Amino acid sequence: MRVSLRHVLTVVTLLSSAPAGAQRPAWDLLIRGGTIVDGTGAPGFRGDIAIRGDRIVRVSRISLRTSDAARVIDASGKVVSPGFIDLHAHLEPLLGLSAAESHVRQGVTLALGGPDGGSPLPLAPYMDSVAKGGVGMNVAYLVGHNAIRQSVMGAAARAPSVAELARMRALVQQGMRDGAFGMSTGLRYIPGFYSKTDEVVDLAGVAARAGGIYTSHLREEGRGLMEGVAEAIEIGRRARIPVVLTHHKAVGRQMWGASTRTLGLVDAARKRGIDVQIDQYPYTASSTSLSVLIPPWALADGDTAFARRVADPALRDSIERGIVDFLLNDRGGGDLRRVQFGRVAWMPELEGKTLHDWTVQRGIEPIPEKAAALVIEGQLKGGASMIYHIIDEADVRRIMQHPQTMIASDGRLTRPGDGKPHPRAYGTFPRVLGVYVRELKLLTLEQGVRKMTGMPAKRLGLTQRGVLRVGAFADIVVFDPATIADRSTFENPHQYPAGIEQVFVNGVAMVQDGSFTDKRPGRVLKRGPER
Repeated sequence: MRVSLRHVLTVVTLLSSAPAGAQRPAWDLLIRGGTIVDGTGAPGFRGDIAIRGDRIVRVSRISLRTSDAARVIDASGKVVSPGFIDLHAHLEPLLGLSAAESHVRQGVTLALGGPDGGSPLPLAPYMDSVAKGGVGMNVAYLVGHNAIRQSVMGAAARAPSVAELARMRALVQQGMRDGAFGMSTGLRYIPGFYSKTDEVVDLAGVAARAGGIYTSHLREEGRGLMEGVAEAIEIGRRARIPVVLTHHKAVGRQMWGASTRTLGLVDAARKRGIDVQIDQYPYTASSTSLSVLIPPWALADGDTAFARRVADPALRDSIERGIVDFLLNDRGGGDLRRVQFGRVAWMPELEGKTLHDWTVQRGIEPIPEKAAALVIEGQLKGGASMIYHIIDEADVRRIMQHPQTMIASDGRLTRPGDGKPHPRAYGTFPRVLGVYVRELKLLTLEQGVRKMTGMPAKRLGLTQRGVLRVGAFADIVVFDPATIADRSTFENPHQYPAGIEQVFVNGVAMVQDGSFTDKRPGRVLKRGPER
């Protein structure tokens, strides 16, 4: 190789001008002496991890020299794992809460938005805004069927015309071109509830051909649970698309124990070659809108149509009977104390209270037949975010132990003092590691970490995240296995977890020695190879 005299002189000049001993350290960060649980499910081992820039450059069972690092963290007695990946996150407040502190403090370094059929439309300009403003964790998106249907058909309770279906196909295709990782549905919500299976298969097929996945909030999670699971599996089979049964659970006393059958359906489908997986949050309460207590037919065509229907005595009677049925046999769990208010813009003093409390406050007999009128009143005032205490702990444990189950929060980004949200917004991942790994020993440490790192990364087709290996992005959590715990409760939800000591996103410290740094090293990830 020929080297010019000018090049030699330049190198000599640079070397001679550098101060003695000013060589840059080989690594920006060395995490040493921790138990490395790498996200693959393999047994943990004591070792060191070296980081340069946004990448892991060494993973060693032999101690590395501290003098080669600009910064050293002693992780002795701690676990070093990949950053947690939340496959179901409500990122709607992201532009206003760009630090994503409620997620990052849990150890989450990547969250997938656009669940339950809801997503920004169009995706590309929204994702550009997120990237331009900066974000505390990595984010990715699904394109939402409900958002697409709403934009094309409004809240119409009918099948789409040929032209409307073509427009919806085009919107799914555009979302995939914009970088979506797949399509989500919320078939229990308006307007997704009004779609038929054939429509969803058609649109999911568009996502499948672009290499995407399909995540499904089932059409029913209570008495229609078995049919809801079967429909999601059928969509996966016909559209030839990987399926995730999202926030899987069995709602209402009548369905407690039904997870034995739903998991059997998953196993049978996988034996037939259908790629079906599950995600789950570790709580016995769900959280969604007040409107799920109202018969979906009554909500067709929007709020003004609903107001007209409840003004008609005959229709109102039917609506109230439907609400009573849901309160007795579905989300209400047969007890108004199980129905708790989360965020109530029109009456903040209700936040944290129950539907039983509201009836007592109004001097109404606290029974479903009397409470139905309050549900209608609340919906007419703009609805509310609710918490429904209607899941059995045995189902939670059974689903969590299934080999195809991953952990996801279904949590909404939040800030202290904003309503009384479900504690999953603050504590999902620490709760799994503290309660179900350490206390109950339902999962090994390696299993628990894999369900929130390596498995979801693989589901998304991400080969350089969710694992600790040379060349992977430096999304890393250091936690104390003896103290990690969720602190958020239903009574006092705005509490950050314990035991999360360090969180790195793309090699940048977001949590440092337990304190939040409020930086913006996250990236907007798009489907396809990441560079």
